[in-house]
Amino acid sequence: MLTSHIIRVAVEAALAEDAPYGDITCETTIPADETGSAHLTARENGVMSGIDVFAAAFAAQNPAVTVTAAIKDGERFQRGQVLVTVEGPVRDLLTAERIALNFTQRMSGIATMTAAFVDAVNAIYGDDYDGPVTRPRRYERTRIVDTRKTTPGLRPFEKYAVVCGGGHNHRYGLSDAVMMKDNHLAALAARGIDLAGAIRHVREQVGHTTHIEVEVDRLDQIPAVLAGGPDTIMLDNFSLDDTRRGVELIDGKAIVEASGNMSLERVPAVAATGVDVISVGALTHSVRSIDLGLDWN
Repeated sequence: MLTSHIIRVAVEAALAEDAPYGDITCETTIPADETGSAHLTARENGVMSGIDVFAAAFAAQNPAVTVTAAIKDGERFQRGQVLVTVEGPVRDLLTAERIALNFTQRMSGIATMTAAFVDAVNAIYGDDYDGPVTRPRRYERTRIVDTRKTTPGLRPFEKYAVVCGGGHNHRYGLSDAVMMKDNHLAALAARGIDLAGAIRHVREQVGHTTHIEVEVDRLDQIPAVLAGGPDTIMLDNFSLDDTRRGVELIDGKAIVEASGNMSLERVPAVAATGVDVISVGALTHSVRSIDLGLDWN
């Protein structure tokens, strides 16, 4: 969860990294009593994320800076649109500018990419989609979710940005859900524990509210995994035909997640197989920051 405390700690650390002993350029060129204002302006279309972080960067530099937003997180914007206005001492505006932009540009980039994936999936439920569509069992529409492939130290910001873009969060980290991947299963198999037994083994050791997900990379693993009673089965790097068959085999007995090499071009067809969830690492590990700029009045 992205809390005000997490935001404050992160922006203060970023400012300390950027100006540990002050901003010597501003201090030698800008009078201390000079005030001014600037607009955060979109240089391209996108989805907003990080308004509170943007404001916090200036507040951490000088609480006297005022920030007035003309847009909310999760809203779409157009190139040339004024998003936020900042007013205060010019030295402080200039010192905090880059930190504020770095957070907001990256977060808005994640939100924008997420929205593109969500739009690509939602398009299959319209009249213009040419092909058969199987609705997911657990949700009205297939969900786009993130992964743990986030920037170290910035996971709360990046997962929040995914939600701003209309996506959903996968597990936050290693402590809040069980995900049994090939290496975990191999370690259990080395002790003579089969797939179904491995899931039961874990279930006996965790609380009743703990979600258990199991990764499979072959169709023939699915019956044994189902016998163990997982909450979610991840189909890792399956072809479209195998994904469709996997959904049929699971038959609503667990949430079906598709993962691996997801692109904007591929996700509509994957969603049309009837999977409940598509996880996309590219939302955070390959995202491009949105072009936003601070224009001075």
